[in-house]
Amino acid sequence: MAAPHEPDVSRLEHDSLIRKVAWRLMPLIMVCYLFAFFDRINISFAKFQLQGALGLSDTAYGLGASLFVIGYVIFEVPSNLLLYRVGARRWIARIMISWGLATSAMVFVTSEWQFYGLRFIVGAMEAGFAPGVLYYLTLWFPESFRGRATALLFLASAMSGLVGAPISGLILGQMNGVLGQPGWHWLFLIGGLPCLPLGWLVLRRFQDRVQDAGWLSAAERSYLATQIKEPGTHAKGGSLWGAIRTPGFLVLGLVYFLIQIGSYGLNFWAPHLIRSSGISNPTTIGLLTAVPYVFGAVAMVVVGRVSDASGERRKYVAGLLVAAALGFFAAGLFDKQTGLLIVALAVMGGGVVASIPAFWALPPRLLTGAGAAGGIALINTLGQLGGIVSPVMVGRIKDATGSTTPALYAIGVASIVCAVIVMKALPAAAMKAARGR
Repeated sequence: MAAPHEPDVSRLEHDSLIRKVAWRLMPLIMVCYLFAFFDRINISFAKFQLQGALGLSDTAYGLGASLFVIGYVIFEVPSNLLLYRVGARRWIARIMISWGLATSAMVFVTSEWQFYGLRFIVGAMEAGFAPGVLYYLTLWFPESFRGRATALLFLASAMSGLVGAPISGLILGQMNGVLGQPGWHWLFLIGGLPCLPLGWLVLRRFQDRVQDAGWLSAAERSYLATQIKEPGTHAKGGSLWGAIRTPGFLVLGLVYFLIQIGSYGLNFWAPHLIRSSGISNPTTIGLLTAVPYVFGAVAMVVVGRVSDASGERRKYVAGLLVAAALGFFAAGLFDKQTGLLIVALAVMGGGVVASIPAFWALPPRLLTGAGAAGGIALINTLGQLGGIVSPVMVGRIKDATGSTTPALYAIGVASIVCAVIVMKALPAAAMKAARGR
């Protein structure tokens, strides 16, 4: 009578298989995403040297930062639809190699207009990477593990801030003038060139489908495929047009737009806030800029595990957004007091950084197939519009008032509004707690 013990054995085998998949895929995915996120935030560390070299105002810097997002937004949905056609492995590799080359080419920029043009090109080359990887995870992990898988993915973004911030400070401070090149040149070279071999590794190590995974046994492939091929919550979500018509889809786009306003506010302006509080050493600024990402990393791992266990996603997303709002308000209040500012940035980072992977556990409940590929890209595109609004808004407000405080308050209000939308406007039937394997 061994039947009573079979569920426990099955659970152990199930968890062992998921760990096997995670160890195969996630380390390389995380390294790739680390460089993708660093590609976005390195412009914030290069800001002071770049502005000095090119004679850029804060508004011009904010516009250049936004042009990256404009290029990303324009090409994101087409990129992910092509990914669905040609396969995630080839397309993700292509994205990495092309954006690595474009980022490295920043060393040739000598004027404001070249800065604008190349930032647009870098965004266009990277377009589709994040939603492409998110879609790829839906092909390999059951719904009950996606919170943790997504948290692991975005842990790389926190690590990019945690590791990248001090390293960026060291590069700018210690490599300035090496081989006759300014520090900001080295920053873009070190961020871009490693993407070339990483793209090659993606081609060699990844497969597009579970059925093609030679590193799994036939029984493992069959079992994993049955666990993943579960129907979405709404049948409409199987095509891009169907995804758009799915109840709650456009609300998800609005939520991500507001989240990204906060995210870009943190990513592009944290070093500036620390410098304005009275810190001038680039290495120290880099070390202190890592603080919000440390707290973000801890929060996203904890929330990913707890939300997977409960199946409840909305409450955690909303709670993290409230924490982010408190951080933005506090950063505005204590902008000239370094110690209290760092505490505010820690709270801000815990909320902003962790809210992103918590959010991305929601769309796969609505979308399947081509709808998942194109729909996730479209949600990300709508969200990235926040990356256009946020840098320009903050830069414009600072140029007009001489202070970033009003912009920080505005971003805090946007985070509160976002939390209310998450709790009140998403369809309950689609977003209800999902438990089980």
